[in-house]
Amino acid sequence: MFSNKPQTNPSNRPRLCTPLALALSATLAFGGVPAAGFSGQAAWAEDIDINVQADAAQQEVERTAAEYDQAMDRIDQLNQQIADNEQRISEIEETLPEQQERSSAAAVKLYKAQASTPGLLEMVLSSESIVDFFTSFEYVSHIFSSNQSEIERLQEMKDELDQTRRSLSQAKKDADTEAANAEQALAAAQEARQEAQRKAQEEAARQAEEAAKAAEAQAAAEQAAQTEEAGKADDAATDSASNSQESAGTGESSSGTVDAPSNDGADWTSDRDAFVAQWAGRINAYLAGSPMAGTGETFAEAAWDYGVDPRWSPAISNTESSKGLYCFNSCNAWGWGSSSWDNWDDAIRTHVAGLARGYGYTISVEAAKKYCPPNWEHWYSATLAQMNMI
Repeated sequence: MFSNKPQTNPSNRPRLCTPLALALSATLAFGGVPAAGFSGQAAWAEDIDINVQADAAQQEVERTAAEYDQAMDRIDQLNQQIADNEQRISEIEETLPEQQERSSAAAVKLYKAQASTPGLLEMVLSSESIVDFFTSFEYVSHIFSSNQSEIERLQEMKDELDQTRRSLSQAKKDADTEAANAEQALAAAQEARQEAQRKAQEEAARQAEEAAKAAEAQAAAEQAAQTEEAGKADDAATDSASNSQESAGTGESSSGTVDAPSNDGADWTSDRDAFVAQWAGRINAYLAGSPMAGTGETFAEAAWDYGVDPRWSPAISNTESSKGLYCFNSCNAWGWGSSSWDNWDDAIRTHVAGLARGYGYTISVEAAKKYCPPNWEHWYSATLAQMNMI
């Protein structure tokens, strides 16, 4: 029998968001208290593109995931059918000998009854009244009917046994076919995710390198301008120094350091169950003690389904809301537009799908600029630091 997907644990049912975070976040927001973990300027509705359509590569990732899930579901159904057939065959085989004995006894009784029962005319002539005739006729009919039923029941059981055995044989063949389909779908899913992972990491590294060079060039230009100004009058030099400090205080100047994302370590050669088992614990450890505690399995499942770095969405939740502690909309831990949800399960799956379709496999400079344009440098470094902790 083929292995089934694990049953859903009752503890994994959608977790409801409480209004406490909403009330607390509103109090902090209107009271001017910055939320811990927030970037300098969080992403909000006008900044976030939450309705991006999947490109061809992402469609392939999602298609292979759906095909794999369908094949595994079909295997589950066939395994259940096989188990039901085997149980029914066992039941029939257990009761068949007894029915054979009853059928044999019925056949003997039926033969004797046929040999000893008078004909219809003789019954009429020998009956004292019409009531007596019908009584005798019903008695004889009952004897014939009951014995005939026992014989027919034996044949029905034999027919059912044969049909169930044929059904079992076909179910096993179908299960073999679906197992092959699942294997092919898994291979395609693994290939699509490995390719997405490779391309995304290469592109993210390239963007980080370009951003670092641009920041270095800007810093060098600023330094050259400061040096030139230093040779002028003392008052001009003082003004230049003041402007430089103000620019540095805004966080818009950069030291030139833009780190590339580390390898996420996601093993896309594994199947869905193994992948989820690997990442659920790591994400749960990261979210422990937060309002999102215990959602690691949902994050891991969504990461597999949509083919993204499993660290990305959990890390953004810290940057935007301190892991769900300060949600300005119900269960919206990511500054994901004006969206709200009734539970973390739906929220997580929607956010991960949106990341995959609109922002790519993993964090990158361009993704940060798109997600949080006003303060992308800090958002990028803060989110990347959290990803490295998972």
